[in-house]
Amino acid sequence: MTQQEALYKYLLRLGDNALIQSYRLSEWCSRGPILEEDLALTNIALDYIGRAQNLLQYAAAIEGKGHSADHLAYRRAEHQYYNNLITEMPRGDFAYTIVKQLFISTFEFLLYTELCHSKDEAIAGIAGKAIKEVRYHWTHSRDWCYRLGKGTAFSNDKLQQAVNDLWMYTGEQFEMGAEEEMLSAEGIAFDNKALQSKWLEMVSTVLTASNIQIPTESYMQTGGRKGVHTENMGHILAEMQYLQRAYPDATW
Repeated sequence: MTQQEALYKYLLRLGDNALIQSYRLSEWCSRGPILEEDLALTNIALDYIGRAQNLLQYAAAIEGKGHSADHLAYRRAEHQYYNNLITEMPRGDFAYTIVKQLFISTFEFLLYTELCHSKDEAIAGIAGKAIKEVRYHWTHSRDWCYRLGKGTAFSNDKLQQAVNDLWMYTGEQFEMGAEEEMLSAEGIAFDNKALQSKWLEMVSTVLTASNIQIPTESYMQTGGRKGVHTENMGHILAEMQYLQRAYPDATW
């Protein structure tokens, strides 16, 4: 594997995580529990769409085949997407979305903080913009965990169930592939495994303060990083890619 191939795969992975998470969050548009949250979740989705565009556009340039960010977003087969499985989990209820965002944005906060110092100037630039957004995403999910966890018995139960259901998808975030090993050695990427203890500390602090029990389950579901997905991914792509598949190369 050359460094160019490793970088391309790495950018796809980062871009796909942002793309699929933006899709799931956008499902809340006009369905938020209150108007303020309808707008907040939609704006977070827009942040992810912008990040996905930047990462996939850079990936297309590295690939060198004349493709665009739109091509990479809409023209790949399911096994060619490398997002973490947690991003493709169904929207669920509001508590489910909040817990999912807490798990993801905590990891992203740690990762993009490190990527701001990447020796790849383009990645560092994307990370510098992303970290400003991620800080808000993390604070937003943290504060809602406090409200739901310390609210009614019903809201606490919903939050606890979401944590229990999603916990087994969190470990995949810290896996390292050959491309990441290579890029980390060059100072372009960062060792995901080195973030795990800090991630657990940050998440545990929030959940404990929210009166939520930390799961003890050690089993972790993985596969997305290698292009092996849950059945949810097929449904996402069927809807997300419909226009591009039905009218290939159409222009406005």
